[in-house]
Amino acid sequence: MHGHANPDTHPALRRRDGGEAKVTSEELFFDLVYVFAVTQLSHYLLGHLTPLGALETLLLWFAVWLGWQYTAWVTNWFDPRTTSVRLLLFAVMLVGLVMSAAIPGAFAERGATFAAAFVTIQVGRSLAVCLMVREPHVLAANFQRILWWNCIAAVFWIGGAFAAGPARLGWWAVAVACEYISPMFGFRLPGLGRSRTSDWTIEGGHLAERCQLFVIIALGESILITGDTFAKTQALGTLSTVAFLCAFVGSLAMWWLYFDTSSADGSHVIEHSEDPGRIGALFHYVHVLLVGGIIVTAVGNELVIAHPHGHTDLAELIVMVGAPVAYLLGNGLYKRIVYGRFPVSHIAGLLACLVLIAIASKLDLLTMNVLTSLIVIGVAASDTRTSRARRKAQQAAVAP
Repeated sequence: MHGHANPDTHPALRRRDGGEAKVTSEELFFDLVYVFAVTQLSHYLLGHLTPLGALETLLLWFAVWLGWQYTAWVTNWFDPRTTSVRLLLFAVMLVGLVMSAAIPGAFAERGATFAAAFVTIQVGRSLAVCLMVREPHVLAANFQRILWWNCIAAVFWIGGAFAAGPARLGWWAVAVACEYISPMFGFRLPGLGRSRTSDWTIEGGHLAERCQLFVIIALGESILITGDTFAKTQALGTLSTVAFLCAFVGSLAMWWLYFDTSSADGSHVIEHSEDPGRIGALFHYVHVLLVGGIIVTAVGNELVIAHPHGHTDLAELIVMVGAPVAYLLGNGLYKRIVYGRFPVSHIAGLLACLVLIAIASKLDLLTMNVLTSLIVIGVAASDTRTSRARRKAQQAAVAP
């Protein structure tokens, strides 16, 4: 166990006996709600394919990620197999289902439902933990600060629910900022001080695995939309089939870039860090960008399979190029955390995406999808070579 552990214990806390904390069936069951949430986000963006719709989807995605992220930290500290934590997890799951169902109307008639559900998740979870863990345990003060920040954000969530149009977007943007930025400053509050990352005595391998599982959820959504759209295509054997194959290869390339070249090393780094809380926080910051790129890719796949010769307007450009840019940037930042540098291959991939933006008006959706897939494949292939060379060097260094 890393950090400054308090000798006080609680029966709901995970045992820290030197073994790796495993992801439990309760957590996997909980994640099913987020399969639905990711699907709702993809459909929302597809139905609101404008710059404003993209901003709204981005804000909703931040909210969905925050709900999952804070819960993942709670189940890292507390054992989901205990009755109290299991009931908490299932309660969050139920309210999360309501929140996800409200996503299509979050900026219309269901704004109050979405805001109320999200506030219930955030405030309710933190309040439950505060009631479970009292002073002098180090986590008690930490969750008191988190609870207060959840309450501060709740004011803006509820305020936005009673606003309309751009005003709601503004209120909710402030709410997201409160909950997303406050950990960067240790949830600092007057009279309560601030938390230190060294106090966040997480199990690194568990948190890394939770992030990896959410990447799988997002990739699964991409595959689901690809298959569903292709199944509805009437003219099989045409360009839609080529688009279907390209979409599948693109999803495979994203899996390759993340899981084949860095996910295992990421787990190793956080497990052996002297300050796993800091690394864990960084993991969550970069994964919101990385997973967001996958979600937008699913929308692009549906567009290109349904309309392979479609014109690349501004909205389509945001989807078709914005997705690989977000994914490459998120992966590059992830590898910056793991290896200490932003890979040259990712810089090259991002520059290639900028070139595509410059010539987008001359390309149809299928051509754009083929080119972006080739960019991700090229980056993944380069990283695989680099990863193999690194492992050979490490093996040579420890060889007698």
